Amino acid sequence: MSNISPKPRTRLHEKLARGSGIERLMQDLGRAMAEGAGHVHMLGGGNPAPIPEVTARWRDMMSTMLEKSPERFDRMLGVYDPQQGNRRFIQAVVRLFNEAYDWGLTEENVVITNGGQTAYFYLFNLLAGESTSGLRRILFPLMPEYIGYAEQGLHPETFIAARSTIEELPGGMFKYHVDFDNLPWDESIAAVCVSRPTNPTGNVLTDAEMRRLHGLCRERGAYLVVDNAYGAPFPDMIFTDVQPFWGEDTVLTYSLSKVGLPGTRTGILIGPPEICRAISSMNAVVGLANGNVGQALTLPLFESGEIVQLSRDVIRPFYQERSQRAVAAIKEAFAGLPCRIHVPEGALFLWLWFPGLPGGGDALYEDLKAAGVLVVPGHFFFHALPEKWDHAEECIRINYAMNAGAFPEAAREMAAVVKARYEAG
Repeated sequence: MSNISPKPRTRLHEKLARGSGIERLMQDLGRAMAEGAGHVHMLGGGNPAPIPEVTARWRDMMSTMLEKSPERFDRMLGVYDPQQGNRRFIQAVVRLFNEAYDWGLTEENVVITNGGQTAYFYLFNLLAGESTSGLRRILFPLMPEYIGYAEQGLHPETFIAARSTIEELPGGMFKYHVDFDNLPWDESIAAVCVSRPTNPTGNVLTDAEMRRLHGLCRERGAYLVVDNAYGAPFPDMIFTDVQPFWGEDTVLTYSLSKVGLPGTRTGILIGPPEICRAISSMNAVVGLANGNVGQALTLPLFESGEIVQLSRDVIRPFYQERSQRAVAAIKEAFAGLPCRIHVPEGALFLWLWFPGLPGGGDALYEDLKAAGVLVVPGHFFFHALPEKWDHAEECIRINYAMNAGAFPEAAREMAAVVKARYEAG
């Protein structure tokens, strides 16, 4: 037996390599995909659905590039783009948003990253942590919030979060709201971050709420960061009447993942020039350059504006119809059980709340997995709260997008497991 002491671990190792909710989610999804062989209801994860019209469009775009513009294909695979991103693609993004919303963007307001997750790692650690004036932090004002943020801050106190208020609605529905009167504001807050629609709940902050958050940020010299991974104008998975938000000291992120291209890992950040320059520099240091495939493949759609039409006329109706069917299936399967559904205003998830759930969300997750239904336990989405909230152990997130035909059966199996938990006490 060796008596050599274990090698010391760095703080970075302890922070990023010790395991996390997002890592557990991806491991379980990968294992289920490899071993499930169709026997597991894949209701976890955030993978977009394969919409036939959309996937056909990507095949057509790639075929057209190969047949009519082989030099573009060769450049896509064989040339490094600048660390800010492909200039022609950036110009197309600027023109798209200026023509749609008259925001007055320039190329200095846009930078490309290797996916939205990477953008947030850069952004959070750029804005928060130790500074010359002391600790700087990111505030999440609407818990629960995206699981993928939780471990992104390198400083142990990068994040702070606030409980939402809960509005119980007729028909077994409910909705979270920002508790504006009790946000933990202090001089350490460098930025406020929200996803819109919110992952995991499908909550969409209203235009008035966005203006109010922005006003609070402006008063306190903080940035407002808005994650539009499911937002408008692409992929436009928003089922309510709202407008994209832009203002001074605002940072927006977009992605090609939910338009059906998660494998290209293409993130788009729109923000003040000083933020974009810093992110561009970080691209060069960490990854040299961004992947080219997503930018090259979708460039004609951004230049023509078709990306907006495809999102509005194909992607949004697809998910809205599936959302309605999923809510109906859950209500039918869970009739008589204490189950509430967060109002689905966008994205591709349903967020279920089981008041007083015996055993908590992790135990329910394991029971569901054993029954062949893979979900995500809700407590992972309640990160950075200063105090424990029992509500976090009573929720799960499900993805309704993948196999619509099998969803009612999955709902019935979930209901049977939940019923057994309540009966066992």
